[in-house]
This record gives sequence, structure tokens and C-alpha cells, in this order.
Amino acid sequence: MRHWTKVGLLVLLAGVGALWLAPDPGQGDSLVGEPAPPMVLRDLSGREFSLASLRGRAVALNFWATWCPPCKEELPAFSGAWRASRGRCLEIVAITEESSQEDAATETRRMEVPFPVVMDPEGAVARAYRVTGYPRTYIIDAEGKVRKIFTGKVSRERLEAALEPHVPASCTGS
Repeated sequence: MRHWTKVGLLVLLAGVGALWLAPDPGQGDSLVGEPAPPMVLRDLSGREFSLASLRGRAVALNFWATWCPPCKEELPAFSGAWRASRGRCLEIVAITEESSQEDAATETRRMEVPFPVVMDPEGAVARAYRVTGYPRTYIIDAEGKVRKIFTGKVSRERLEAALEPHVPASCTGS
């Protein structure tokens, strides 16, 4: 009996420790309704890219990695949504931190990704957005507030439905 008590206590302590140390999978949800954290990164060509430059447009920020199968599976849906939205006040931006620039460029060229892909080499933007896994997508309205967060693969239909209420009728530069 004593042996099982010790084993049970160890299992209980391990479980409590795992819960205490594990990130809260919903912690990024606390960003909903808050201003989107600022972002200034470089795209695959080395040009500076700023989230602030997209103010006045609805934005989908997609955090992904080249080694992530669900990330690569959803890229065609994002590309289709981006192409269908041409001429509207909507933008999609892919952010990668755990892939090399060469791998990201190769993969996005192979998949004919038409929207901006930016590098987060230090992971500072991913930390600001509280990204705990891939893929993770943030819907940001024209005023720069986070409106919805998707964890996991998103279909084109779900992406477009989430963006639609936030796309303004007109925007700067369109």
C-alpha cells in the first residue's frame, strides 16, 4: 500500500507541476479587443515592413513555420482569400520566426504565396502576440485592434468570415 501511495503522490505532483509550467493555450485570447502589438520586421527581400503601415485595413497576421504541416496546408487558403480580396481594404501577412529566411523563401515561392512574408528572427513579435504554437492567426480591424484569434489550421471560409465584418468600405491607398 505504501508503494502505491508514493507513486500516486509523485503522479499528482508531476501533474500539478506540468499544469503550472505549461503555457495557457488561451493566453493569447486576452489580446482580443486590445490594440495589436506593434510590428516592424523585414520581408524576404530585406525591406522593412510595419503593421502600422496597414492601418485602415483589416489584417490577418498568420504565424507559421516551414516545418509545420498544418501551416503549409492552410497557405493555399490564405493565398486564395488574398487574391479574392484584391482592391479591398484587406491584407494578409505571414510571420515566421522558427524558419530560416532561405527555407521561408523557398517554401513561399513553391506555394506561390502572393502576400507579404516577414521574418521574426528573434521571436520578439511572436512573444508580444503570445504565440504558443503554429499556426496561429490574428484578425486585426482597421483601427488596429485584435478582433479574433485562430489557433490551428484555418479554412478559407473561416478566414474570410472572420475578416469580412472588419473590412472598411474604403481605405488609404486603395
